[in-house]
This record gives sequence, structure tokens and C-alpha cells, in this order.
Amino acid sequence: MDVKIKNYYYLIAGVLAILFAVTHAWNGQSAVLPMLLVNDIAMDTRIVFRYVWHIITAENLIFGIVFIILSFQSERSKIRSAAWIIVSLLLVRLIVILGVTAYYDVSALTDTLIDSIAILIYVAFIILGIRMKKKEFGGQSAQSSRKV
Repeated sequence: MDVKIKNYYYLIAGVLAILFAVTHAWNGQSAVLPMLLVNDIAMDTRIVFRYVWHIITAENLIFGIVFIILSFQSERSKIRSAAWIIVSLLLVRLIVILGVTAYYDVSALTDTLIDSIAILIYVAFIILGIRMKKKEFGGQSAQSSRKV
């Protein structure tokens, strides 16, 4: 069985997404979520905050697995559609992060800088993978596959 990576950009995006999932979970368990126990916050608010935090961790993990799988695939049209959907979700996530932060505390936007840069780098690798030419992607063009 010949398993070959067809798209290294998707492989990098997948690895980044899994790393983001791990660091998001780790940061949540060590720094963010314990703060819910210290402050006087209603239980329903604590529950919502926790599941939203874990949803983002799970999304990152799923995106990572999907991109690693896509990095071995060669059906470009289906792969591109999936990649554009994930890019859209990531950009909407970034817009929500920046919008909500700016709405409540514009000065806190600097706190989102690392997350924003990470999301933009992640999206850039995905878009590079989407834009790969057929030859780069591991396929052959119709002319190059003919024997003369």
C-alpha cells in the first residue's frame, strides 16, 4: 500500500490544529476554567462557559484530524470544498473573538494578538493548500500523463 502525502500544507495545518487543541485544553484546565470557581458566578453561566471552551477544543482536534486525512487525498474538488468551509469557520471565529473583545473592552484587543496571529497562520497554510496546482498536488495533468 503506497501512502503518500499529497498536500504538505494541509498536513502542517492539521498538526497546527491538533497543537492548538492541546494548548487550548491545557490553558483552560490550568488557568481559565479554575477561575470560574473563584468568582461568584452563577452555575448556569459556569456550565455554558465550560462547554463553549470544550467545543472549541473539540473543533480544533477535529479540524486537525480532517486536515491530516485530507493531506493524503487526491480528489481536489471535494477537498477544496471542505477546506473552504473550515477556513470560513476559522475566520468567523476570529471575527467573533475580535468583535466581542472590542465591544466589551477595546484595550483588551492586544490580549488577542497571539490567538489572532495563530489563526491567520493556520488559515494561510490552508489557503496555500487550496491554491496548490494539480502537478504540485500529486496528480498529473492530462497532457503529462500521455505517452508520446
